[in-house]
Amino acid sequence: MTRSDKHALRLTGISKSYGKVRALENLSFDVAEGRFFVLFGPSSVGKTTALRTIAGLVATDSGRLEISGQDMTTAPIAGRGVSMVFQSFALYPHLTVYENFAYPLREEKAGREEIDSRVKETAAMLKLTHRLERKPNTLSGGEQQRVALGRSLIRRPKILLLDEPLTNLDAKLRHDMRAELKRLHRQFGMTIVYATPDELEALSMGEEIAVMRDGAVVQRGTPDELYESPIDTYVAGKIGSPHMNMLKATLGADLSSLDTALGKFHSARPVSTGNAGEAALVGIRPSDLRPAAAGEAAIASRVHLIEPLGDVTVVSVEAGGETLRMVLPEQSATGMKPGDNVPISIDMSKIHIFRAANGQAMT
Repeated sequence: MTRSDKHALRLTGISKSYGKVRALENLSFDVAEGRFFVLFGPSSVGKTTALRTIAGLVATDSGRLEISGQDMTTAPIAGRGVSMVFQSFALYPHLTVYENFAYPLREEKAGREEIDSRVKETAAMLKLTHRLERKPNTLSGGEQQRVALGRSLIRRPKILLLDEPLTNLDAKLRHDMRAELKRLHRQFGMTIVYATPDELEALSMGEEIAVMRDGAVVQRGTPDELYESPIDTYVAGKIGSPHMNMLKATLGADLSSLDTALGKFHSARPVSTGNAGEAALVGIRPSDLRPAAAGEAAIASRVHLIEPLGDVTVVSVEAGGETLRMVLPEQSATGMKPGDNVPISIDMSKIHIFRAANGQAMT
């Protein structure tokens, strides 16, 4: 797939209110052509409003929207080259799959032969050829989702907007559809903006992720960048499963040591801002904790809970009055049981330090 440095989409200072409710607050981000871009965050952070703004379904209070370098802030829906798939599928129940596919093309006054050709091409691509004469209520959830996708793809949009499209599917279908969407993205090279509250979807599908909070983007980056360098405790808590362990701490005079309930920590990451004695939070990824090797400096702990997850096991331990989770390979957790004493080791080169007052990263 060819990559481009051109921006397919740019939002600058977009704000939108519904009465006293502020849905978007100075929202700004851009998406390069051909990107699979994810808007990620819990419910009510503005993801759907952002997509509806791009599609032209919502008029903004302020700000500027550009599509392919052109100002589309107040442009009509039809001229934007954008198509949107809604969470509810929004299929026409009285029409067959063929007619659901054909409807957008008929609205565009396409010829009969072109409609027939593009419907059959789209159906073959989505493995729905054998369902063209069926109506939506006779299809499985996964098939209905593919029809909704096909109805958007058949218009050959510049930008495809997907609003939590897998929420109504069961776990296996969600897995299959994630793979299908990534395949379609590779095949067509189109720009996709995908909104989801699901961390697994965001990390497994997004080439770039924008983490949203209160109608604005808090941090954006690749999945690795967000995981390795969260800008604050909000992002740290949203990226990574199980979520990051947090310990209360006090910053030492040298600005690299920290006093915690588990003893003194020495961070390998220099603190860029902070004062001696300042309250801090130490973030430790569950994957950066492990049982200590014989003779290694260790922290005493007692196993609290065992959660087998197939090839890995989440082990919760109590140490210094704190509960910490660590992720271990299945074989490393074999034989452990609640109540066992297990000395643990923390990879100090990977700990994160946040300011307690506002949650901002100090490293």
